[in-house]
Amino acid sequence: MKRYIGIRIIYMIITLFIISTVTFFLMKALPGTPFDEEKLAQLPDEQKQMIYASYGLDKPVFTQYVNYIKNVAQGDLGTSFFYTGQKVTDIISGRLFPSALIGLQAVLLGLAVGLILGIVAAYRHNTGWDYATMIIAVLGVSIPNFVLAALLQYYVGLKWGLLPVAFWESYPSSILPSVALCVGVIALIARFVRTEMLEVLDQDYVTTAKAKGLGTIRIMFQHVIRNSLISVITILGPIVVNLLTGSLVIENIFGIPGIGSLFVDSIKMNDYSTIMGITLFYSAFYVLVMLVVDLLYGLVDPRIRLASGKG
Repeated sequence: MKRYIGIRIIYMIITLFIISTVTFFLMKALPGTPFDEEKLAQLPDEQKQMIYASYGLDKPVFTQYVNYIKNVAQGDLGTSFFYTGQKVTDIISGRLFPSALIGLQAVLLGLAVGLILGIVAAYRHNTGWDYATMIIAVLGVSIPNFVLAALLQYYVGLKWGLLPVAFWESYPSSILPSVALCVGVIALIARFVRTEMLEVLDQDYVTTAKAKGLGTIRIMFQHVIRNSLISVITILGPIVVNLLTGSLVIENIFGIPGIGSLFVDSIKMNDYSTIMGITLFYSAFYVLVMLVVDLLYGLVDPRIRLASGKG
């Protein structure tokens, strides 16, 4: 297991190196600059050179790249072009809490409700419970979260006045964005759990357990549900990354000062260093979560743990 984790960490470092390299040169290939060209044109050449030198843009591209990789290796993502004098790491850390809060709430709520609906649908297969759950799942996948966000703002926020419509003022401001994000998660997990449980229920070992006289509840929790969680863990990794790092659309709709809205604003302003920093942050978080997902496989299924240990 230790050897497996070590190999995965090496792969993670290589992956982040490739992503940082590609992102750097893509930023250099984009048209325009992070500066206000009209104001910059009014400055003397000496001041222009001083501005470029302060950001290291007076050096050749390859030299800029080498310096960038060195700084990234030391945990320095550079200085923002738009937020003058502020480090990208400080900007990201300042925006992390709102995104993490609404994302964590969406993950927990979506996972809990999705598991319950999927289990009920499989256990009550071809009944009203099953059909109702599948209708909810289809609607959850079909309705875009930005449409649901607008409906929540209108009815829950404006018409009923139960929760804040937008902006980040207190904890209640996080509830509607979390609900808008979690509906799709509920639908996805419910469908996966139902499908996997129906397959497991047809397995021979479940039939054998029934023949031995084991109770339905014990069979469901000891055999069926546990063996159905592999597919849920597989899709849970990308879901967690997407939600915990913020939804670009939802954060803008609700005016949440999170990483998602920061990413959109950085693209609009051509803030290269912030764009690259957020991209690396997303990538690092993604590969870390996927490592955790692989380790969770071993907890759910001992055969996977044994296989990885032998490797």
